Amino acid sequence: MSRLALLKKRQILLRQEITAHLDSFLIGTVARSPSMSGYSFTTKVKGKTVTLYVRKDLVLKALEMGRRYNKLWSLIQKLSKINWEILKLENP
Repeated sequence: MSRLALLKKRQILLRQEITAHLDSFLIGTVARSPSMSGYSFTTKVKGKTVTLYVRKDLVLKALEMGRRYNKLWSLIQKLSKINWEILKLENP
């Protein structure tokens, strides 16, 4: 099997894995503030940091959604590298 065929196969697998992570993710951070008793969600909106309160019953789900975003980001980075390699091989 050629290098190009292997890269295309890996590209297809990464696309499938990325698609599986698209259903629920949060871009931001869920953390417990030392000065407050609850959890908060911090994210950027139009260049400004916004902090929202996270109810106790939503903390575990919000943390999982944050982890899904981190995994999604790393998968996209891997896909980008593979796409670059494919581009170089297809256009010598």
